[in-house]
Amino acid sequence: MSGFVSRVPLRWVDLDAQGHVNNAVVADYLQEARVEWLLSGPNAHLLGTSTMVVSHQVEYLGPVMFGLDPVEVVLTVGPVGAAQFSLAYSVRQDGRELARARSLMCLYDYEAGRPRRMTGPERLWFLDQSTALAPWPSLGRWTVGDRAHTSEFVVRWSDLDPYGHVNNVRVFDFVAEARIRMNPDEDGTSRMQVAAEQGLLWMVARQDVDYLGQIAHRGDPYRVRSAIARVGRTSVTIVAQVEDPRDGAVLVRTRTVLVSGDASGRPVPLPQNMLAAAERWPANPA
Repeated sequence: MSGFVSRVPLRWVDLDAQGHVNNAVVADYLQEARVEWLLSGPNAHLLGTSTMVVSHQVEYLGPVMFGLDPVEVVLTVGPVGAAQFSLAYSVRQDGRELARARSLMCLYDYEAGRPRRMTGPERLWFLDQSTALAPWPSLGRWTVGDRAHTSEFVVRWSDLDPYGHVNNVRVFDFVAEARIRMNPDEDGTSRMQVAAEQGLLWMVARQDVDYLGQIAHRGDPYRVRSAIARVGRTSVTIVAQVEDPRDGAVLVRTRTVLVSGDASGRPVPLPQNMLAAAERWPANPA
């Protein structure tokens, strides 16, 4: 894949409890590359004033490990419309592709509260870089339903971006925290603690995120409702939605594929507690 190349430095704090870069931080690397790319050309004025993330798709191919050398993110522009454009990414370390992703972006008038059309020069810069992108396989259509696991979170001031609402990358954190709490045993331990006791790893293989509304900073919590959709031998698909308890509005919908692995990362059959969770919190086909 040819395109714009961004070199993103790693931080030690990017690592998670399993010793590699957290899956949510990989989305942060995509954002860093996207920002650098926008600032490199005549559409730099769109950053911080006129761009909005509509959706992300991220596929994780291998763990990103800590190192002193930056990771490479190769960004390619996909189809361009009147008010939106697509981006593709390849995350590489030591010559290996460890993640790939897609983003759908739109131009947005924050004062008017609606998308806006590109000007001629804005669209031309995107079109000059545009190339066809093959579609990704769907993770299926599911609804969370009434029998869902519920978890709350409070927005931190540091979660906000220059637009004044929660940065799109932080949503990966919110739904991850909710997934970790999906332990049907109800003995106060998280799913990750149970996996560690069993010598297992939980590996994120793919995440799709659709942004439907803005999450603002406030004292009252938001909630994540999660349910388990497709169950395989070694993998499971979890669907979730971020909601505002005040009015029930759905602000984000996500689909996450988790793979159960042994200490070396090889896929192994799903543990019993995940099968029990699938029975307790089933998703509904849409």
